[in-house]
Amino acid sequence: IFVETGIVVMPFLPGDSLLFAAGALAATGVMDPWLLFFLLWFAAVLGDNCNYWVGRNIGQRVYDWNSRWIKREHLDKTIVFARFMPIIRTIAPFVAGVGKMPYRRFFTIDVFGGLVWIGSFIALGYGFGNLPVVKDNFMVVIFAIIGLSVMPGLIAAIKARQQGKKTI
Repeated sequence: IFVETGIVVMPFLPGDSLLFAAGALAATGVMDPWLLFFLLWFAAVLGDNCNYWVGRNIGQRVYDWNSRWIKREHLDKTIVFARFMPIIRTIAPFVAGVGKMPYRRFFTIDVFGGLVWIGSFIALGYGFGNLPVVKDNFMVVIFAIIGLSVMPGLIAAIKARQQGKKTI
């Protein structure tokens, strides 16, 4: 979780499915779900903060590119919702740093987003992980989680591409 959220070049790691699987394992008694939640939440927030400060310290050069990807007005929403979208989840803290989002604001939003993200996937894994249908089809469930996680980003990209074609 730390590597996925903290190293901007590692967005392909399967954070959502890892959290679900960890929650499912916690449901079997292999690990304490509250300790698991706290450690993974801490790793996610620490990773995002590392990513934020990298963006903040080297970001002005990136921000000066005048990219269509970096818009300050979208940063607040992005930090929370990005938790649930692979790739975006890794890039959002970097972009927040690049955009010089005030750290106190970033940290507050990030802590909340981390609580919701880590908590929801561990709870889902804990609640559903021991159901026979999930146990018997665990790999299918993991791939479904990955697919559902990627879906919002794909839909947004398709819509943006279609709107771009309409303006031409």
